[in-house]
Amino acid sequence: MKIVRLDEVDSTHKYLKEYISKNEYTNPLCIVTDLQTQGIGSRGNSWIGKKGNLFFSFVIDINSLPNDLPLQSTSIYFTFILKIILKNLGSKVWIKWPNDFYMKDKKIGGTITSMSKNLIFCGIGLNLVDVEKEYDKLDIKINIDEVLQKYFFEIEKNISWKQIFSDFKIEFEKSKKFRTTIDNQKISLENAILNDDGSIEINNEKVFSLR
Repeated sequence: MKIVRLDEVDSTHKYLKEYISKNEYTNPLCIVTDLQTQGIGSRGNSWIGKKGNLFFSFVIDINSLPNDLPLQSTSIYFTFILKIILKNLGSKVWIKWPNDFYMKDKKIGGTITSMSKNLIFCGIGLNLVDVEKEYDKLDIKINIDEVLQKYFFEIEKNISWKQIFSDFKIEFEKSKKFRTTIDNQKISLENAILNDDGSIEINNEKVFSLR
């Protein structure tokens, strides 16, 4: 994975997509910054944060993903692998379904994914410094370069979805105390059933990762 660091950018996700559009895809590429001015959050919302937070986006070929990974759940897969890295460094961060980073009961970051032809684009934002009261920050100090190196090393190991999902399934019980937005409505996850492909059954409807 080639990593390009920018001092400031409107959106790492937008920058990366425009770069690939102009230059085409040759190898996995990551764009990282600690100041993002027009970040893209879930459901088209913004995720800006403050200088000193972690913002990065990367692109990889679908064919480099594990064969058993449902493409609709790539965001869960990428999110949970970073969670494992942070946990091994001493963090108590956990993942609320489908792809939000949480400290206790407050969100500290999230993931978005999109697909274009045979490419998967993934963008991740994570609070490392104090932000608005409704959010929290990571509970440990990290070296961003070290974390990214560890993260992409794990991605390149092609860990199976089955292995990732077995741990995510256990953690899913924490999500049942919260709500998620489906069709612009806040829906409780209390009675949600997690399927093996990462989707949930809720109110007699099957819902995949929403972004």
